[in-house]
Amino acid sequence: MWDNDSVLQRLRESLGGAEVRALAREVPCSLLLPCLAEEDIRVARNAAWVLTHKPLSEIRALPLDRLVDLALTTSDTPLRRLALSLVEKMPMCQEEMRTDLLDFCLLHMRLPQEPPGVQALCMKLAHRMCSPYPDLLREFQETLSIMQPELYKPGVRHVINKMKTIEK
Repeated sequence: MWDNDSVLQRLRESLGGAEVRALAREVPCSLLLPCLAEEDIRVARNAAWVLTHKPLSEIRALPLDRLVDLALTTSDTPLRRLALSLVEKMPMCQEEMRTDLLDFCLLHMRLPQEPPGVQALCMKLAHRMCSPYPDLLREFQETLSIMQPELYKPGVRHVINKMKTIEK
């Protein structure tokens, strides 16, 4: 049986993929969520990594605002990528769209110094948030059109091309 202390102790350790999958099966989200705010970055990263391996139904039940806040405020790039990965899997109602997340995504999707995973997730999220609104979708398309593919890694170039073909 897991409690707060045993979860924290386990998340302080170096984890491999099999261990992460096992923790995803065994540890409830209610014990992992508080770990995202831990000062020990390994604990926060590991908690987010475990959460990404939860079933989609459990991920979709997580508090969206809390994950968005984490993605926008953390200075730790791997934790940002994991938080964005969780956000990308969650439903977003038009009424709940956060403009701070949209602004963040529109900026970070085009920053060549961002890791490809963050750029690609920002692109996907920005497209999803802009799609219901013709003016925002035009802004998204214009942002894509000014991105110079040669400045980006192959994975990001692939997402850029995919997004351009979606809009045609």
